[in-house]
Amino acid sequence: MGNTEEAMNFYKSLFGGEFESFIRYSDVAGGEKMSPPDQQKIMHLSLPIAGDQMIMATDTLESMGRKVVFGNNYHISLEAESEAEVDKIFNGLSAGGTVEMPLNKTFWGAYFGMCEDKFGVQWMINYTYPQKK
Repeated sequence: MGNTEEAMNFYKSLFGGEFESFIRYSDVAGGEKMSPPDQQKIMHLSLPIAGDQMIMATDTLESMGRKVVFGNNYHISLEAESEAEVDKIFNGLSAGGTVEMPLNKTFWGAYFGMCEDKFGVQWMINYTYPQKK
């Protein structure tokens, strides 16, 4: 829909805190090939709330073949304790469903994948690598 930044600023005003991650499509490799309006959309935005809970969001881009239909405009996000746990959960959830983003090590320091299960529920499974000191 293109209103992720507005929505997340609203949630930030309610829950408080600061964005942990704020990445526009223009900030990532390949972003320079996108249209100027798409470059300004949100690729990844995360806001810590209540303890270890996190709200994460992204703009859905029709130029990438995605269309918002209410019901597909959210994912359940799980933070795993290891890559092995991510593999187990992701492989189980995606069996009979659709892999949206295959498991991969990401530029934001995580092992991550997105899928839709056989019931149409969308999932993001993440393991954040420990920060090097």
